[in-house]
Amino acid sequence: MKNNFKTISFMIAICVIGFASVLKAQSTYKIADSKNNNMKLSGTSTLHDWTMNAQVFISDARFVLSGRQISSLKGLSFSLAVADLKSGESGLDKNAYKALKTAAITYKLSSATVNNDVIKTRGTLTIAGVTKEVTIDVHAVVNADETITCSGSEKLNMTDYGVKPPKFMLGAMKTGDAITLDFTLVYKK
Repeated sequence: MKNNFKTISFMIAICVIGFASVLKAQSTYKIADSKNNNMKLSGTSTLHDWTMNAQVFISDARFVLSGRQISSLKGLSFSLAVADLKSGESGLDKNAYKALKTAAITYKLSSATVNNDVIKTRGTLTIAGVTKEVTIDVHAVVNADETITCSGSEKLNMTDYGVKPPKFMLGAMKTGDAITLDFTLVYKK
């Protein structure tokens, strides 16, 4: 009887420790206050290539870690205020804000598959009020300080989101339809 009690107590302790470590393994991460965060939209025009950068955005993610490896991604949401995109050229910024017709660009994860340091994400991207399903490959690394750096690149067409490529100077200057979204985001617990 005494041995059975010890065995049961030992099994309960193992279960509690195991359950606690499972709970600890899945954590919510938010964007770190870091100069290393960057989102860049770039494209072409009849005059020159253009780039708009943002370093301020809101995002959280639920990573599941197995040791120092990401084993799954259970959730991710992202929001970028359009007014935080800056090119350094006020005319370009003004035309971009007008073309984007909205206050924010958002993304919400639907599913994710992890293969080594690449996470194939599937989710909904909303630009100018139009929502489309996209698949984006994200390279993710768990850093020594336990932050997680995610980076990637995705090519999009403005017209897929109902955005008319901006024209200015009475149509003499036109932007191309294709844009590239590049990002580096650092998450911390």
